[in-house]
Amino acid sequence: MQNAVILINTEKGQVKAVAERLADVEGISEVYSTCGRYDLVAIARTRDFESLAELVTERLNEVEGISDTETLNAMQVHSRHDLETMFSLGW
Repeated sequence: MQNAVILINTEKGQVKAVAERLADVEGISEVYSTCGRYDLVAIARTRDFESLAELVTERLNEVEGISDTETLNAMQVHSRHDLETMFSLGW
């Protein structure tokens, strides 16, 4: 499984609409509106790196209202929770 944090800025007045669109994108498990430098933070969980690459380079480009993104690919999970079980995609 590949996990990534995607930091997103939207066009003016588009935070809620973009968040709702992102929540419907396959591979995006959560979307948070935030304060500070970025408008939204999306958590991506995909089967493999190729799926993550498709999500970031193709599907996110189709979401209207996004002005800028920065993707942080997760290398290791440091958690006391069994995240694999909590967020299993069933593959």
